[in-house]
Amino acid sequence: MKFDKYHIASQIKRNLSDLGFKRPTDIQFKAIPSIMKGEDVLAIAQTGTGKTAAFAIPIIDKIHRTKKSKQSWGIKCIIMVPTRELAAQIGNVFNQLSKHTKAKAFAVYGGVEQDPQIKKLADGIDVLVATPGRMFDLISQGSITLKQVDTLVIDEADQMLDLGFIKDIIAVKKKLFQKHQTLFFSATINKEIKKLAFSQVKSSAIRIQISPEDPVSKNVSHFVIFIEMDDKRFFLRRFITDNSKARIIVFVRTRVRAERVSKALERGDIKSATIHGEKDQKDRTDVMDRFKSGEMNILIATDVSARGIDIADVNYVINYDLPEKSENYVHRVGRTGRGIKKGIAISFCSPEEKERLDAIQGFLNKKIEMIPISKKEHKDTIALTNETDNIQDLIMEQEEWEKKKRTKRKKKK
Repeated sequence: MKFDKYHIASQIKRNLSDLGFKRPTDIQFKAIPSIMKGEDVLAIAQTGTGKTAAFAIPIIDKIHRTKKSKQSWGIKCIIMVPTRELAAQIGNVFNQLSKHTKAKAFAVYGGVEQDPQIKKLADGIDVLVATPGRMFDLISQGSITLKQVDTLVIDEADQMLDLGFIKDIIAVKKKLFQKHQTLFFSATINKEIKKLAFSQVKSSAIRIQISPEDPVSKNVSHFVIFIEMDDKRFFLRRFITDNSKARIIVFVRTRVRAERVSKALERGDIKSATIHGEKDQKDRTDVMDRFKSGEMNILIATDVSARGIDIADVNYVINYDLPEKSENYVHRVGRTGRGIKKGIAISFCSPEEKERLDAIQGFLNKKIEMIPISKKEHKDTIALTNETDNIQDLIMEQEEWEKKKRTKRKKKK
């Protein structure tokens, strides 16, 4: 069934066509009718399968059909998300799908000035996408009122509930009309989180689960390379050099690791940018804009951004460090192979990470194909990069020594 056969506003059909969407994905096909009927929904589907549009299309259509004019009468729908990047991403999807309609959407999140957000809210919006912290700040200040809200969406429900936002969700629900629709969407969910989610929806809620045996899109091919921890930087540099035109996201465990990997690449004349929770929001937004525009093709990220990057043409995801939580592997590799595009996920696994790899394979219900490395290839890779590394290390040590010397002089003065 094509979108042009759906009973949705012609303006939304036009927007979908302009974006190149002709047919619904599985999650959209199963979720849209139930949401349009006003039913509560708990939906689990792989990353990159169009979950955001699955709830955005019926929400925008409902607002457009029931609204008498373009003037907003108050927030009708709240979408709660765990991260700033995800809030911005979902806000963008809503704005694309609501063009030419009466629905107005806006995203609020921390790390940026409140005043512009307060002004936009005062102008009137229908759909609010928000991280809990900033949303409750604005509610307490009287900038947000929930009197008209009849739909609550919890996106990335597993992370929202795992991070302890359940109290925030309950607090919001208490402020809403008794009769409101609740939608939970996620790519992964365990039994405990699922139980929490079910406690917040009607007993008649529709349960939708797409490909439960394989939580990752079939468009993603998985590989693993067994490498010593200290050799990872050399193989990463070699891989990027061999795929110089590719768009690549490299995932690491911590912000410190992100900066170290970026500097290691820089020593090999490879430009990259980092994104993690310690950067202020302006820097994080700037990095994402540069990556999306193609100004820079290598992004080094921590798991804070694993769910907030929606770029259709990411060729490779490199797990430089294997994630501590198996479900985070799913969200990381879901940054490639989105929509109808194909993608490749490569994990660098050191001996001490073997246990994590086993857990990931168990979570995926399949073995990840190994890429063997010959002794000659290993020796050539190390030799190719080591010489440059040694020279650059000496330069950096000299610069660090001179910096410390200058600092001592200033202290004496």
